[in-house]
Amino acid sequence: MDNIKNVLDRGPFFHGTKAELKIGDLLEPQHPSNYQNKKSNHIYFTATLEAAKWGAELAASESQERIYLVEPLGDFENDPNVTDKRFSGNPTRSYRSKSPLKIIAELGSWERHSDEQIQHMLTSLQTLREQGKDIIYD
Repeated sequence: MDNIKNVLDRGPFFHGTKAELKIGDLLEPQHPSNYQNKKSNHIYFTATLEAAKWGAELAASESQERIYLVEPLGDFENDPNVTDKRFSGNPTRSYRSKSPLKIIAELGSWERHSDEQIQHMLTSLQTLREQGKDIIYD
């Protein structure tokens, strides 16, 4: 029986953050979220550079923005925070896993969103927070 139909995405996969990591490091659940002041039950990643850029740019830290190429070491699922709740299907190719992600490379350079785009997104997220709608289903 062919398992290809069970594969959600073949990647490559990215993780945007402001954490400084090394090749071979593992990203694991049960560490503080990049976006909320709580531990996350999952580790999140994407197969699009666009979504990884937002992850790096919006991470709560003053450190340098980074995008890593990652390898999922276990099963993963569509991220329910964007799949069908915000976008029909999974156009951002965003996923989450309870298994670690292995850092296999760091993107040396990539084009950031403009400061205006980032500020607009931050303002929109603040509005959601004020309305109590910044819920992450973890």
